Amino acid sequence: EVQLQASGGGLVQTGGSLRLSCAASGFTFEDYAIGWFRQAPGKAREGISVISASVNGPTAYYVDSVKGRFTISRDSAKNTVVLQMTSLMPEDTAVYYCAAGWARSAAILTLTAPLDEYDYWGQGTQVTVSS
Repeated sequence: EVQLQASGGGLVQTGGSLRLSCAASGFTFEDYAIGWFRQAPGKAREGISVISASVNGPTAYYVDSVKGRFTISRDSAKNTVVLQMTSLMPEDTAVYYCAAGWARSAAILTLTAPLDEYDYWGQGTQVTVSS
């Protein structure tokens, strides 16, 4: 059974930090890039960061709104991807999801692929940043 289990969300004050984890099982982890997405109330789901497979570096990509504040990493031994979030702001409040997409897709690796091109999705974890 394929699973992506996102965890680590919570309530934090502005300027605080959180560490999200995405644990993968049931598929060949190294065939997939892993991305983090978020969806705020009333807004569309947006990709914020993605990390390529380890054989490709791995390399990380961030959208401008989180660049310099968030860091993505992957542990192939544990089939886990971590999103370390610092300097959190109220506008970071959202449900955060991880997703797996084909590692050789340039669109996946630059977060320009449509959401339905990602093969597997986690269930989401709530992040709330209070002002």
